[in-house]
Amino acid sequence: MVRKKIPLRTCIGCGKVKPKKELIRIVRSPSGEIGIDPSGKASGRGVYICYSKECLSQGLKGKKLTHALNTTVGEDIIKELGSEILHLIEEGTQI
Repeated sequence: MVRKKIPLRTCIGCGKVKPKKELIRIVRSPSGEIGIDPSGKASGRGVYICYSKECLSQGLKGKKLTHALNTTVGEDIIKELGSEILHLIEEGTQI
């Protein structure tokens, strides 16, 4: 019996490596739009963040998101992403 490989990703908030399914993916599409990727398969540059408020505040603080997505991310986009992710964390739903 062959074991399936579980893809691992690093959280930009805490820096811990976790299975991809346990993280929220934020993606910058080829057209430049930034948003949450519920499928985890959208094309574009992706970064991952844990389902915790601490990781959310650390990941969206400073230039971490800008650096990880290789583009300038405005404050309005960061606030919008923060509120969407916070809503997911409070609901306890995993994407």
